[in-house]
Amino acid sequence: MAHVLFGVACLLTALWVFVDVLNFSETNQGRIRKMSWAAAISMWLAFLIGGYWYVFFYKADRAIILKGPWPFAHSFFMETKEHLVILLLMLATYLPIAAAGHLSASQDARRVVLWAAGLVALLALMMEGEGATIAIGVKVGLLAR
Repeated sequence: MAHVLFGVACLLTALWVFVDVLNFSETNQGRIRKMSWAAAISMWLAFLIGGYWYVFFYKADRAIILKGPWPFAHSFFMETKEHLVILLLMLATYLPIAAAGHLSASQDARRVVLWAAGLVALLALMMEGEGATIAIGVKVGLLAR
């Protein structure tokens, strides 16, 4: 559950950054920077915890999924998640770098942060859905036994 918790934290903090940048003022620039760091740290924690789980425990789940009625939960959703997570990790890592600039001086700088935060939130939401599909794939595989 820690993997999911930190993934949701990344999603919510990225969304927070997105909304704060849409309503940018000098007073929320510090909060944008802090929440950008929170998104990046949450993403790295989700990645590390999920990677640990994947290496040590997913093999049994994969076997259950592939023998069950929802093999696409692994063959499509987990494969997609495995590849998109790198993009999400890079964007979440870039977010505090982009937010470190002087956002009040440049609309283009705000636009970059807006795009990065929006893409992090969108990809994090996709990851949550893919993870849920994988978990259901395990459950229906166990029920089919």
